[in-house]
Amino acid sequence: MKNFYILFFLLLTILPLAVYSQTITKLDGSKITATALDKKIQALVKAANVQGLAITVFNNKQPVYKKTFGYKRLDTKEPIRTSTNFYGASLSKAVFAVLVMKLVEEGVLDLDKPLQEYLPRPIYTYTPQTKWHDNYSDLEQDTLYKKITARMCLAHTAGFPNWRWFEEDQKLRVKYEPGARYSYSGEGLVYLQVVLEKMTGKPLETLMQEKLFLPLGMKRSSYTWQPAFETDYVLGHKTNGELYEKDKDNEARSASTLETTLDDYTLFLQAVLRNKLLKPATSKEMFSPQIRISSVKQFGPLSQRDTTTNDAIALSYGLGWGLLQSPHGTGAFKEGHSDGFQHYSILFPEQGTGILILSNSDNGHSIFKELLETALGDTYTPWFWQNYMPYDQAKD
Repeated sequence: MKNFYILFFLLLTILPLAVYSQTITKLDGSKITATALDKKIQALVKAANVQGLAITVFNNKQPVYKKTFGYKRLDTKEPIRTSTNFYGASLSKAVFAVLVMKLVEEGVLDLDKPLQEYLPRPIYTYTPQTKWHDNYSDLEQDTLYKKITARMCLAHTAGFPNWRWFEEDQKLRVKYEPGARYSYSGEGLVYLQVVLEKMTGKPLETLMQEKLFLPLGMKRSSYTWQPAFETDYVLGHKTNGELYEKDKDNEARSASTLETTLDDYTLFLQAVLRNKLLKPATSKEMFSPQIRISSVKQFGPLSQRDTTTNDAIALSYGLGWGLLQSPHGTGAFKEGHSDGFQHYSILFPEQGTGILILSNSDNGHSIFKELLETALGDTYTPWFWQNYMPYDQAKD
């Protein structure tokens, strides 16, 4: 009996390691060993001058490879761990989308009811409770905002700009007919957040902890900076390796302020793949195209010019996630960009395959194309549309 318990505890120790040492199966059924992927990533990180990287690969709806490379900060060369905190940037939006869909399941919210109709008085009459993001006084003379629904906010068709401070006068306005066209908008997600907070009487952070973080065991995730993160977090790096200062005073915003770790976001993506938070029908709706996208690029002047380049993958937007079609089913992706941080995730739910990439470097996106092809066999991600210019091409 004693030998049995010794063997049992040995297995408990060895099995978690085995999960991350097996061969990885790509979308097309071909395989790559963890050792070969290690070497490829190390070569890419060095060639592109990426200061830090964290990556998880999923097969059969579970992580089969989860590793970190490089440093929390280049000057100290302290290594990144899977439990080290990263600023999540727009990965925040995918997590918020799942929260919203959960509230839809619970009957709290209807995707197609205008959000203003949930409030007893116009949104612009409320006294702001934050520095700026819940100040809607600019909408007093606006009539279009009353048409905006949760579905439009999640699909980036609300008509708001990405952020009000990008406008010449830094005022918030509805620029397009709600529901008519795709235009990426952090303001749209925050508007939905603010309405939900007023409806439920709970701040975003409380809703996230109750509905997602605590149930999934995401112990180092939050939409605001927490003192517990002080002991282990990364700093962002400029293209030349210089450090950005860490912003720790963000107010909770659904579109942008998530702090998380490789461990925690892996738990989130695994839960999405396994429908642990949402019913299969709800996940299917979340990953259903709401609007086709035909722009040359996602941002900048070329976002106003159309192309047929991405017709082959039927590039579109779902509810909180970008979508593409491939021989392996729907691909649901979400990226994150901020000073010193470049992230990307894509799931193929029908196959149970996916990848999560976190980097604390402005150079991080320059290895995404090759990394996706090597680790996942993903040749479908619209890297040019997302401006993921490969490092060897950027130097030409």
